[in-house]
Amino acid sequence: MTAIPHTLMFAASDAEKVLLGGESEQNFVRLENALGVRLLTRNSGVTVQAPDAAAAQRALATLAKMRETLKTGQHLSEFYVDELVRLSLGKPDAKAFVPSLEKPVLIDRYGKPVQPKTLGQARFLQIIREHDIVFAAGPAGTGKTFMAVAMAVQALEKKLVDRVILCRPAVESGESLGFLPGVISEKIAPYMRPLHDSLSVMLPTERLREYWDGNSIEIAPLAYMRGRTLSRSFVILDEAQNTTVAQMKMFLTRLGPGTRAVLTGDESQVDLGIREKSGFSHARRILAGIEGIGQIEMGLEDIVRHRLVREIIRAYETNGVRE
Repeated sequence: MTAIPHTLMFAASDAEKVLLGGESEQNFVRLENALGVRLLTRNSGVTVQAPDAAAAQRALATLAKMRETLKTGQHLSEFYVDELVRLSLGKPDAKAFVPSLEKPVLIDRYGKPVQPKTLGQARFLQIIREHDIVFAAGPAGTGKTFMAVAMAVQALEKKLVDRVILCRPAVESGESLGFLPGVISEKIAPYMRPLHDSLSVMLPTERLREYWDGNSIEIAPLAYMRGRTLSRSFVILDEAQNTTVAQMKMFLTRLGPGTRAVLTGDESQVDLGIREKSGFSHARRILAGIEGIGQIEMGLEDIVRHRLVREIIRAYETNGVRE
């Protein structure tokens, strides 16, 4: 005779079940696989069937946490559901990040929450909150630039800073573009496009134009930083692996009172000349351990682009191609 499973009911409206379950009820499937339970949604609420009372209670507690997370405005991504399951199972490092207590960094122009999608991204945001200067290293697609821009826009919207300054070294990626026509702003536009793309997702067009016109947001090549003192600003140096040691020293010594800086880079994609040393790698090494300076190394598990990007990068690295 088959044992009758332990059964509990989680009260939820049909609309709430749709949000909790996600697309094709994939969130419920993840809970079932991780906790060893069955979740039935055909009738009112969610019926939890488990082999024992403890498993049923864990599932019920996780569903309750998922509901709390939704109330904060977060989207229940795979990462959030996995982290909540880790909490319910009492994993050793489960307290490293509590999704239900986090709020979205901001709501983008499309009404969607901007939030960490991996544990690495969540730790990245925490390090930014706790340090004045942050070095973030990791492969392409880990959201380093996007999350840094989100934190900068949040600081500007909350009036924690007066300006957001986004800059990059104007270094070509292994392919010369030759002479570019137009005025200087048109010449540097191709290099600055990734930063502009991130901003255009964060802010409505009119709001972004207001910030441009009021000089509250500035995008400029690294060379434009020389001689400036940046006070009450949130500064992001993107593609920092392509700075020389001298450029990095110049950039870091621009920072004035009330300024925070985030430097992002992928040390496997250095486009400097063969005799040039990356200022990003050099600075990470000599500045390690200084109070107020934080560092984070993001990995392949943090890649949030197309699911194949992670495998492509791994394949190239396995075959000795890192640039």
